Amino acid sequence: MNNIFVYLEIENGKVEDVSLELLTKGRSLADKLNCKLEAVAAGSQLSRIGTQVFPYGVDVLHLFDDKRLSPYTSLPHTSILVKLFEKEKPQIALMGATSIGRDLGPRVSSALFSGLTADCTALEIGDHEEKKANKTYKDLLYQIRPAFGGNIVATIVNPDNRPQMATVREGVMKKEILDANYQGETISHNPSEYVSDEDFAVSIIERHIESSKINVKSAPIIVSGGYGMGSKENFGLLHQLAATIGAEVGASRAAVDAGFAEHERQIGQTGVTVRPKLYIACGISGQIQHVAGMQDSSIILSINSDTNAPINTIADYVIVGELENVIPKMIKYYKKNSK
Repeated sequence: MNNIFVYLEIENGKVEDVSLELLTKGRSLADKLNCKLEAVAAGSQLSRIGTQVFPYGVDVLHLFDDKRLSPYTSLPHTSILVKLFEKEKPQIALMGATSIGRDLGPRVSSALFSGLTADCTALEIGDHEEKKANKTYKDLLYQIRPAFGGNIVATIVNPDNRPQMATVREGVMKKEILDANYQGETISHNPSEYVSDEDFAVSIIERHIESSKINVKSAPIIVSGGYGMGSKENFGLLHQLAATIGAEVGASRAAVDAGFAEHERQIGQTGVTVRPKLYIACGISGQIQHVAGMQDSSIILSINSDTNAPINTIADYVIVGELENVIPKMIKYYKKNSK
């Protein structure tokens, strides 16, 4: 009762990173609230899920094992969470802001009349004062997310309804093991007590998944371009540099909006959050929306013709010059010195 629940996304028997990130954050929130962290796994052949999630501090793992529950479909997974939450009455429920979470979260919150904050980038615990009612609410979940196109950051609270539900973007939370030997309790539920035959009216006969050819999130080196690159053609320089040093190409929102790069490459509050070993920012001014998505990079190198560009204030190294001159020289001397 009144614990924190995290819905686990599972693909081919492996818990997705976004769920492990949420378990890490959920553990810290549970410690602040002095409650348990519980996880929910619905799918098929789930015997190895416990070994994957218990090291992240999960106290209770709820398993719903049925071959019809994998791959994900909306109705049965919704029924499971709705009935489980009605029974267990969590105070907080979290899931990834993925295609699954964006489908499942609103269905569950609507059925429970709980409300939902989507696409959060941070979660904290704090108090809230309703001055008109002269009432203070203790230990609420601060659901923090960008709003108005990323121009402001909004903090949303849900004082009265439970659970406090939020979907969280992949990559914005760190994934950290709490204790490799941590051992929680596993509860195996009978799915037929939660799901009706009507929930399985839709079945997946054949499933095809095409992996993205762009993988900015896990790249150890990122060469990222902004609006200052000037054109899509100039972005070709970044691809040449990336191919030379074994990097992936990223982009700011301004560059994506201008058509210089694909949306999958967008880094920042309205894109993906990255933590590479080396981040090379080319022609990026350094607006807060972009910085929020890359500021945890181990080393930041800024290449910019503007000495006063905000990105330079957080960069470890700054090269002031024209990109058309600097990048070809970097490629030339890297090739020369790597022979």
